[in-house]
Amino acid sequence: MKLVVVGLGQCGGRIADEFSRLNNRARSRRGMTIVTGCFAVNTDAADLSGLSSIKNDHRHRILIGSRKTGGHGVGKINELGAEVAKEDSDKIIDAIRSTKRFFDTDAFLLIAGSAGGTGSGAISIVTQHLKERYIDKPIYNLIVLPFEHEETTEERTVFNVATCLKSCYSVADALFLVDNQRYVRKDSSLQTNLTKINSMIAAPFYNLLCAGEEKKSKYIGAKLVDAGDIIQTLVGYTVIGYGKTETPVFKWPHEWKSDFRKKGTEIQKGIQAMDEAISELSLKCNPADSRRAMYLVSGPAKEMNMDMVKEIGDYMRDIAPEAIIRNGDYPRQGGQIDVTVLLSELSDVEKIRDYYLRSTDLIPEFKKRQEETEDKLRELEDVSKDIPSLL
Repeated sequence: MKLVVVGLGQCGGRIADEFSRLNNRARSRRGMTIVTGCFAVNTDAADLSGLSSIKNDHRHRILIGSRKTGGHGVGKINELGAEVAKEDSDKIIDAIRSTKRFFDTDAFLLIAGSAGGTGSGAISIVTQHLKERYIDKPIYNLIVLPFEHEETTEERTVFNVATCLKSCYSVADALFLVDNQRYVRKDSSLQTNLTKINSMIAAPFYNLLCAGEEKKSKYIGAKLVDAGDIIQTLVGYTVIGYGKTETPVFKWPHEWKSDFRKKGTEIQKGIQAMDEAISELSLKCNPADSRRAMYLVSGPAKEMNMDMVKEIGDYMRDIAPEAIIRNGDYPRQGGQIDVTVLLSELSDVEKIRDYYLRSTDLIPEFKKRQEETEDKLRELEDVSKDIPSLL
């Protein structure tokens, strides 16, 4: 599957940068293209300068709203981010349209952090404009939810998340939900944490995108997962998970023969990878609430057998009993078994419901504070009315 990736805001731009690295890896190691164009859009020039993999020109690093923001961001006000995106959406679409292999693209992936200003406000606007222009290509959003400390210290964060999610759900074909808090490593520095988190967010997409673009016959799975399968799976709220277990690269001669212990170990490795993928889903959810699901097993061809695929399929059926399940294999990885899991069309997501409820409570509180501030300012003006002005 080939994507056009657009990162909006600081968070979105950095994750888009990771997708650009994934594409470079796919081209150098596997001889294929999985990202036909990668763009970063921001109102802050400094954030755009901090990227390393996306091309360093004005068509790939797009500065918007410079007249209103002076190139210094929108200060977490996502209404202003949305306004700027409306005014400069043509600049973004024109840059995307100039991509050399644009018409080979299967879908768009727009990425943003939901708590900020530029990304949170712009992503739904840009999605809507792309949808009106390219009705035949699905448009997916990858929405990154904030850390717990951001929610507790900044009330505006909760409001931004709620308005971003509601707006995106109404226009995007599917929303990948990613909870930053699930990737935190407590003992790592802030810089290391954020870099690692961005890498972990992008990594599960690698085999999923590569499987359908494979050209060498020995690496094409017995049951191929292609763009059509992915498009049919992705609807509404979606989570993605990824797990892996190591397998020995070298085997002693006596291990070449069939052995019941070895057979059981191979199956168990697949189940372990599936366990990890489910436990490391990008957002905590109940898999039973999904109506569509997919899993892709990748590993050495000799390590993947029918029993393993059947066991993993039974596992998926048990946890998502009402889902339409698609699956495939990709005999490419060496030395490990990888499992990528998609759970889509989630009917209930507790964390999103919580954001909506908290935001609903905050709106009257914001209005009350605004009124109190205005009353105090009027009182100050009344007290000072008899004092002459020097102006």
